[in-house]
Amino acid sequence: MQDLIFPDAETPTRPTHKVGKGISRRIESVASQKEVPGRKLKSAAKDIPTTSGTKSQIMMRLEKMVDESDIMHGAIRSIDFDEGVFGAAHFKIIAKEDMQQLFEHDELGIAVIHTYIWYMYVTLMRGTELCNRFNFIAASRINAALITKNPTSVKNDLVDRFMAAGDNTTPSLYFLPFNSGNGGHWVLVAMDLSRLIVYYLDSLSGDWSKYPSMKKTVDAPIIKFRSKKNYRNRKDITWVRVQCPQQNNSVDCGFFVLRFMRDIIVLNRIDIPKMYFEEYKSYSRAHLDEIKDELCQFIVDQRII
Repeated sequence: MQDLIFPDAETPTRPTHKVGKGISRRIESVASQKEVPGRKLKSAAKDIPTTSGTKSQIMMRLEKMVDESDIMHGAIRSIDFDEGVFGAAHFKIIAKEDMQQLFEHDELGIAVIHTYIWYMYVTLMRGTELCNRFNFIAASRINAALITKNPTSVKNDLVDRFMAAGDNTTPSLYFLPFNSGNGGHWVLVAMDLSRLIVYYLDSLSGDWSKYPSMKKTVDAPIIKFRSKKNYRNRKDITWVRVQCPQQNNSVDCGFFVLRFMRDIIVLNRIDIPKMYFEEYKSYSRAHLDEIKDELCQFIVDQRII
């Protein structure tokens, strides 16, 4: 099956690391391996003391692995995702700068966002009914830069993603981590196609009016999808601005978006309260460190480095 190549990603010119039988180091998720929700989530956090502002044991272990690898000298890793993650074959390049975003708690790029989504799919969802309730949309296919460049293509991609997941007549959520472009701000858009509700979660003040082209790009494919499926549009699409936890710096937006998705999946909630969940009215640094530790453990377990 052909991999998708994304226009926002540079064509890699650095060497890929060869292992085993001369195969480029590509990490594949195996759809036939079923997981119990929360099994790896618990093991990932086990024996990982996390204190705000300090690095955990698993992060220091991974950082040492990276320091001793050829990634530090320009090599890359190519991660293959199976179709269950984004509804189609997908790959992403991991390089030194992506790992440094984790280690230094810096602004997150698409590679880290997608790898954590893969972690949630494998750890929380695969082989369970949660796969029928939560779906992911690749941020590299729908973002501000691509909407400006080719809005029609982006809308068609979104319709195709909806079509790949089934009839969507029962409540489910589509998660779209949306980036405002050029390394900009991350927000989460969560779409319930059956009830025509779009939840907007932004860790900074304001609502979707900051991104009018994004709203149009989301609304139009929902209507087109329902038309292709011969569903009645009983009402207009309702956008809900969720009063979610707010960041207090200029770098945490990507971590907040990952945490939003994690909370919703773990709580198994399709309906997101306008005032967000009682369990998570705010996020401490420890909540964000937990995201990093889970991802570090996953990268080690999957032997990505």
